[in-house]
Amino acid sequence: MAGFTMSLNLLLLVAMVATNILSLYHLSSNTNFFQSTVKSSQSSVPTVPDHLLRQLHTIRAAINHLTSHQPDKSSSIASSVTSHAAVSSSSSSTAPKDLLLYSKLSPIASACHNYPDLLHEYMNYTPFSLCPSDTDLVEKLILRGCHPLPRRRCFSRTPRNPTDSKPETNVIWSYYSCKSFDCLTAKFPDLGFDLSLEKSKSQFSTYKSELDLPISQLLQIAKSANSVLRLGIDIGGGTGSFAAAMKARNVTVLTTTMNFNAPYSEAVALRGLVPLHVPLQQRLPVFDGVVDLVRCGRAVNRWIPVTVMEFFFFDLDRILRGGGYLWLDRFFSKKVDLENVYAPMIGKLGYKKVKWAVANKMDSKHGEVFLTALLQKPLAR
Repeated sequence: MAGFTMSLNLLLLVAMVATNILSLYHLSSNTNFFQSTVKSSQSSVPTVPDHLLRQLHTIRAAINHLTSHQPDKSSSIASSVTSHAAVSSSSSSTAPKDLLLYSKLSPIASACHNYPDLLHEYMNYTPFSLCPSDTDLVEKLILRGCHPLPRRRCFSRTPRNPTDSKPETNVIWSYYSCKSFDCLTAKFPDLGFDLSLEKSKSQFSTYKSELDLPISQLLQIAKSANSVLRLGIDIGGGTGSFAAAMKARNVTVLTTTMNFNAPYSEAVALRGLVPLHVPLQQRLPVFDGVVDLVRCGRAVNRWIPVTVMEFFFFDLDRILRGGGYLWLDRFFSKKVDLENVYAPMIGKLGYKKVKWAVANKMDSKHGEVFLTALLQKPLAR
């Protein structure tokens, strides 16, 4: 069908160009006729303007090119992708064949073309064999907006002897500096790599400051408002501690996470939960108005560009149902920015403020603060 459409478009183009040529030739022949019959007097008929002659030559050249050489579609796509996927400007490298194939079957994200070196490296593999060990490369491309990544025809690497009794056996540790969860727990004690459910529950079960919102209190707020919590998303949820605590209360929570030098996705999966390997700047792969709760952890803070942040909040509004809750858990920013930028931005959503607590950062040097806010989406717009 696509080939038929392209052929039809080409035929229409040739017909249009041919019509223009005939019109110009007709004008030129009429002018020559009048000039030949009134040689003895000044002719009142103007000569063909130079710009029309130049246009005529251009059309002639186009017709000659189309009739003498009709490029193959695959070669035109190949030349286009190759130009983007060149390893350097000084040397022309042929794009990997599977990149060309994927470009024909399903166009890749436009941001991928901004990083031709990384894209070329990612797609330069041997089909039907093991995929390269390129976890770090995958993270770099996704964070730069190349998402979803082009599909590949290779087999993902898996741990050799995974067992339920030893979580470490379910991770390919060669990608990371630490080689066990104990190492990660010792190195990053607050990131939830201790997969004990009791520890995960305690993190969201205590009230130590006004910035805390225990899960028991959250459930009570929802119950008082006759709002049922069944499905949630934890944005930047790390190792899935919040989702694990909510699972114990029969609430399903999906976790978006990235593998920043540690097996965050694997840790989420080992808890029997679903990790979504997606960046913050991309549209969430969830249908409109089906989520009861969205929690934004510390990954959502002032480091995100303001415009990206605004689009992000409106995407969260898209997936939240009417009456659903948006929980900003320790949103970090400067106090002046919170007052002048982020609070007005959040206010655009028109949500009800169930909780709004601001506290100074303990070791603040530039007026940084934390915000914990629980906001409820209107039932109807």
